Amino acid sequence: MPEHPPAAIVTGGARGIGLATALALAHKGYRIALSDLDGPDLAAAVERVAATGIEVLALPGDVSAFALVGGHAAACLDRFGRIDVLVNNAGISQPKSLVEISEDEWDRTIAVNLKSCFNWCKAVAPAMLAAGRGRIVNISSVSAHTGGARSAVSKFAYCTAKAGILGMTRALAKELAPAVSVNAVCPGSIETALTAGLIAANREAITGTIPLGRIGTPEDVAVVVAFLATVEPNYLTGEIIDVDGGQWIN
Repeated sequence: MPEHPPAAIVTGGARGIGLATALALAHKGYRIALSDLDGPDLAAAVERVAATGIEVLALPGDVSAFALVGGHAAACLDRFGRIDVLVNNAGISQPKSLVEISEDEWDRTIAVNLKSCFNWCKAVAPAMLAAGRGRIVNISSVSAHTGGARSAVSKFAYCTAKAGILGMTRALAKELAPAVSVNAVCPGSIETALTAGLIAANREAITGTIPLGRIGTPEDVAVVVAFLATVEPNYLTGEIIDVDGGQWIN
């Protein structure tokens, strides 16, 4: 019996970096499960991925819900027979400062941006370890290194969650080795629906801080994620790759 084609899960896959990553992996022959809140954006993303000729599964719901994510992972295994790649991309912005933010807003920011990564890693790791193979790519942010700029769309709570992802990445790279590699990508100034307004108002100033001379696109991030998810032979784990056009070279 022929082996099932490889399969990837992309959270926050309905738009932006998540959708670009899903399409990049689909073009490499990976069947795709898209996790996102239910709605027209998810339905449209499923159509776009399906248009590549690749099998696609929609996983609607809140990535911070532990039991729901466990059920979604089981559904992926039932549908695809394997899980080769997990891309933890789901996240929300949080523009409030320490003196402005409420406890509920803090908890929600950590739940969606950080706990979701735990939920999904916990859900897929047993299958990857049993298969003796797997790739996990976590999407963090350059804000995890730098803190949020005054003009940034997200402030300290977001930065805290994204920094936590880096610690999780390094720890799981050791814990899940050698079967599973775990790496992280830190996008810089990337033009998405979330950042479009800020970038439009400050395009010249932002571009002037980027050595490569342009604002990044979701595809700029997706190509790096797809590399980490699929490159063979693979000798990378526990690595943090900034995709920022050189903006935060240090």
